Amino acid sequence: MFRSLAVRDYRIWFGGAFVSNIGAWMQATTQNWVVLTELTSNNAAAVGTTMALQFGPQLLLVPFSGAVADRFDRRKVLLVTQSLLMLLAAGLGVLLITGLAELWHLYAFALSLGIVNAFDTTSRQAFVSDLVDQDHLSNAVALNSASFNSARLVGPAVAGVLIAAVGSGWVFVINAGSFLAVLGALLAIQSRHRPKRGPVEREGQFQQLAAGFRYVRGRRDLLVIFLIVFLVGAFSMNFPVMSSTMAVEFGRGAGDYGLLSSILAIGSLTGALLSARRPAARMRVVIIAVGGIGVVSLLAAFMPSFWTFAATLVFLGLAISTMLTTANGFVQTTTDPAVRGRVLALYMAILMGGTPIGAPLVGAAADVLGARSTLLISAIAALLAFGIGMSWLLTARELRLRRDDGRWVVTHVGRPGVDDDRADQLETLTAPISILRRSGHVIGAGESAPQDGSPSTSTVPIQRAPRPTESPGQSRNDADDEEAAPGARRGGPESP
Repeated sequence: MFRSLAVRDYRIWFGGAFVSNIGAWMQATTQNWVVLTELTSNNAAAVGTTMALQFGPQLLLVPFSGAVADRFDRRKVLLVTQSLLMLLAAGLGVLLITGLAELWHLYAFALSLGIVNAFDTTSRQAFVSDLVDQDHLSNAVALNSASFNSARLVGPAVAGVLIAAVGSGWVFVINAGSFLAVLGALLAIQSRHRPKRGPVEREGQFQQLAAGFRYVRGRRDLLVIFLIVFLVGAFSMNFPVMSSTMAVEFGRGAGDYGLLSSILAIGSLTGALLSARRPAARMRVVIIAVGGIGVVSLLAAFMPSFWTFAATLVFLGLAISTMLTTANGFVQTTTDPAVRGRVLALYMAILMGGTPIGAPLVGAAADVLGARSTLLISAIAALLAFGIGMSWLLTARELRLRRDDGRWVVTHVGRPGVDDDRADQLETLTAPISILRRSGHVIGAGESAPQDGSPSTSTVPIQRAPRPTESPGQSRNDADDEEAAPGARRGGPESP
């Protein structure tokens, strides 16, 4: 689970980022509470507007943020962006402490934060691949998510206490101090890795972005991932709106609002650590997790008390963290390193760029229809994403659902046929995809290259007995693989 921490540079980065993440969660919690209760009279739409300003630049600056992550030393980029984020936090903290802060100040702060984060987030995500090798990358991505969600477990609860004890302004000042940890880590890292360059690097900014688009367009699995994270990012991840309005719904204050975020983080941390245990990121895990988001959001919408609602947030955090960690790992580990920065920029733009669309709508719905409507919107969006993912899985893998001896089973379209012996069906479902033929034609839509270097297989979750060839503790489902990039099938040097 923690194998990437054996790498010195990654271990230093992990520790510094964890301290900074705690401060960032303190600031995020305080920022939205200030907008909702100090600068407005419980105006959820204002919170949604703040989120839109903060995450909108992720979408608008894609042509530049991805190119910066691919063309420049990411460590130096992060030194600049983290320093700017520190100055922004200190400036707003001073305004709040002196009593000069107004709503437009918060809006300007959110927009500035979004602009800097557009470059910081992309470079920070891609920076992990500079610290560890390909074999550790999926684990390192998952541990990054675990660090982020561990900080989420602590930060919001601390923020709630500090708001009541010393005031909201000091929370921003404390967060500014926390950036010293990540800046020190960046300076202590010895490796000076630079991204791998290709011929496309000599092109202009928009030509480079077009290359990223062309790459993604040729990867149907990535297109499905992007569509899923857009729906979830736009309508299911508006936690500041959901948590703050539900806290007010139950007559709770800032401390309990921070507590909700920490309870959500319990599930988020669990999901990230479970993802770190998996040998590789799998598409089917993303699809199952987004279905869980829909179901749990629906249940949370009807919880009758503060504590029953808080309990459902554990499972909501688990589902969302599993989906995001696995999706991020899948994108990073299956993308050609020459375009990884641009593809990650597109991924983050789609994930965060949906917020300017969804957050104001969800905030307006909370004002008009009540706080619980935010969770119903989340459920609808997540279940729609689940339907899209399942449709792709069934069509791309050419799978069929049928009844067999009173139970539902999943089979390939290829040999053996649906009328053949069930044991043969099970054997074929675990055989190399290249032998699944029908009339002498290989089933191309289900072909894939495994991410972990294992023989190519196509596996479907079905009730079965353990096979003698499996190693202890290994599930055949873990040998499941996803549709790989065209370059991976050609056996290029950077094949996943």
